[in-house]
Formats: sequence, C-alpha cells, structure tokens
Amino acid sequence: MKIEQIYTGCIAHAAYYIENNGEVAIFDPLREVQPYIDRANKDNAKIKYIFETHFHADFVSGHLDLAKKTGAQIVFGPTANPDFECIVAEDNQEFILGNYTIKAIHTPGHTLESTCYLLTDEHGKQHGIITGDTLFIGDVGRPDLAQKLVEDLTQDKLAGYLFDSLRNKIMPLSDELIVYPNHGAGSACGKNMSKETTDTLGNQKKTNYALRADMTKEEFKAELLDGLTPPPAYFPQNVMMNIKGYDSLDNIMEKGNKPLTPKEFETVANQTEALVLDVRNENDFVKEHIPGSIFIGLHGGFAPWVGALIKDVKQPILLIIPNGKEEETITRLSRVGFDNTLGFLQGGIDAWKNAGFETDYIQSVTPNDFANHYNDAIVIDARKPSEFEAERVEKGINIPLDYLNEHLAEVPKNDTFYVHCAGGYRSVIWASIMKSRGYHNMINVEKGMAGIRETEVPLTKFVCPSTLK
Repeated sequence: MKIEQIYTGCIAHAAYYIENNGEVAIFDPLREVQPYIDRANKDNAKIKYIFETHFHADFVSGHLDLAKKTGAQIVFGPTANPDFECIVAEDNQEFILGNYTIKAIHTPGHTLESTCYLLTDEHGKQHGIITGDTLFIGDVGRPDLAQKLVEDLTQDKLAGYLFDSLRNKIMPLSDELIVYPNHGAGSACGKNMSKETTDTLGNQKKTNYALRADMTKEEFKAELLDGLTPPPAYFPQNVMMNIKGYDSLDNIMEKGNKPLTPKEFETVANQTEALVLDVRNENDFVKEHIPGSIFIGLHGGFAPWVGALIKDVKQPILLIIPNGKEEETITRLSRVGFDNTLGFLQGGIDAWKNAGFETDYIQSVTPNDFANHYNDAIVIDARKPSEFEAERVEKGINIPLDYLNEHLAEVPKNDTFYVHCAGGYRSVIWASIMKSRGYHNMINVEKGMAGIRETEVPLTKFVCPSTLK
C-alpha cells in the first residue's frame, strides 16, 4: 500500500499521504498545504479526500485551505459539527480511493468525534489504521481536552469512552495492522509517547500500558488520568479555529512577512501593544536584544513554547528574525494559531543599534563560574518537574518554564539568583519573560545541567527504591 508519513518534528506531528490510481487522500494536514499539493502533482494525481481524525488542539489543521485549493472533500467522524461544509461520516462508512478502501471507525474518548481510519489495499488486505490521537505508540490520547465543549462532559466520562473504543473497536483488529498515529514523543496530547512513530498493533497490545488485556475500566481511567498536567492555553483556542474556520495562510503570510525599518518597528509596537518576539539563538539574545522583547528560539521547540507561554493566539506580534527565516517563522507561528504577525525588523539588531535605539542584555555565566559562586547562590531550575525529580542541583528550586506565568510569586524579587535548564534554551526564555516584567536580578547559567554536570556542583539524583539495599 502506498502510504507516506509526513512528520514535523517541532510539533511532533504526523500527517499521511495515500495515493492509488491517480487519487490521493491526506490525513490531518498541517496549515501549510502546498507540500501536499506538490506531492500529488509529482504523482500526477488529484487530492480527493482530506480526512480529519478529530478537532485538533495542538495545531491548526490545513483542511480548509487544502479543500479550497484542490476541491477535495473534507471528512470528519461521527458527531462532528463544524461551521463549514464537510462529510460527517457514519461509523463504519467506507470511502473509495482508487482501488483502496478507507473505513471510518468511530472511536470517541480523546474527543467525542475522534475517528480512526482502517486502510485496505487493492487486494482486499487490511494494511494499517490511522489512529489520530486515539492510539499512540506507547500511549493513548489524553481525555481532558474536549470536556469544556459539551455540557456535563468530564475527563472521567471521556476516559471511559476511550476504554470502550480501544477494547471494542481497535484491539479486536488484526495484530499485523500497522498503527499510524498523529503524534510522537514531545507532543502534549499524551504523556508517555514513544519516539517511534509507527508500530504493529500486535506489538502495541503487548507493550502499551493502555492496551493490557487484564485491565479493568476503572484501572484504565485511574492510570490514564494520573499525572496529567494542565493543557497549554492555546489548545482550546486551536480547537475553536479548527471547528469554526480561520484566515488563509496566504493572507497571514502577506500581512506578516513585512520588513519594517527600526522607526516603523517602534511605531507599530507602540500603536498596537505588540509583543516583540526574538527567535534568534539564545547566545545572541543574551548578548543584546531589544528591551522588553521575549526570546523563543526557532531552533528549539518553537511553536509549542509560543503556544504555552503567550496566552492569546490573537496577540499582535513583531519579530526579530535571522536573515532568510521570515517565512519559516510566520508559518510555524500559524501552525499553532498565532496569525497576527505584523512584520519583522529589517536588518535585525544591527539596524536597530545603527538607528540609535538602545539594546539590553541578560547576565550569563559559564558553568564553572556558577560553580565558583554556588555556595552563596539561590538556584532556580526551569526544567519540567520530572526532569527536576530525576536529577537536580542540590539546592535547586523548581519553577518550570511551562508554568512560569502561574508561579510568578515564587520568583525572588530582590535577591540575585541563578537560573538554568537542561542545555541553555529554556532558561533564556524564562529569563527573558522575567526581564520583560521588570526583574533584573537573575543570572543565566550557560549550557544548563549539561554543563553543570562537568563541575563540582553537588547534584541529587533519584534512586529507584528497587535498587536500594
């Protein structure tokens, strides 16, 4: 069967391209749709269907733009009720693609409309199943993202629906089926996803905690709901964009990909209360940046961090971008619904300085310098709690970047402190946010824990009880 997984690492997302006999189906497309059109043109084929496994929370799908540009029909699963024309499939409804058959299997649980698609080849052999966020490799979809969309819908109810969907709809299928999920490790749509992005259903039945044959529904719900952290603020906003519609990416690009002189940049910032977002490398940002700007570097988990830390997708944004990265930056912002880019600083920081405007910096030290001052230091760890529990600086205080907005009261206001993460990326984001809010009493530790481990700074490591004698 001709199926291609198109994986986008920065948001841990998998779309799928299936072609047979000149007809193409795209599953869960990203916002930028031209690559799918180009791929179909390469096969001299026409995109016939755009299948959506559910209303996504972690990205804005490209279904509307792709349908407008190709004439393809959008397909959602049972109970979906979007504000645009589409096919709402019935449970077990079949769609013909060339000589292939695609069967919609309604699997509520992650969301009410969640649907998997069973793929049968030209010989009548069931090849695989596209599972969306119902079943991942090593995990299943979290059941708390759709609960606010329907009255009296709780994560407990959705977890119960998911248990039934997995047991009654997925697990009875052939062990030979290949599982094609919507996400891999790094996505916030699950909590324990594998780095692998495909597997056989049979192996998942053996290794995935959620598919244990002897598990009761109550045990499943307890294990699934244990340890769930609050979803990022942009998730419900992306869901509504996917349901109600959104502006074309072409329009977003035309508006946002606009070079501004330093004076124009300053004027727009003052008139719109735009957030100045600097996407360069953290080493460049700490040396000099526009006062009040926020750092989230393109080379890291850019889009998810933007979504987690900037509360409103409608926030006006002005960009500081490495030369040649303008289109990439605007595209990656749009993937998570941030469509209100107003332009970028032409000539970057050098042009800003040459125009007579001031720059700021973040005090930053090497791991060895940090070690020399460790005894008298206050140390804040910006990593996730799980990282902090596994290994940490002995006197470290955990204030994770993910939830910095909720824990501002815990940040020292007067005493100087050091902040670090795992490698130096997140700590600069953390420090830039605090500096923009008037905190100037922090010192960034370069290279984070990776560098600190090479010093004499005392560390505390988690020891599994089973290894204790």
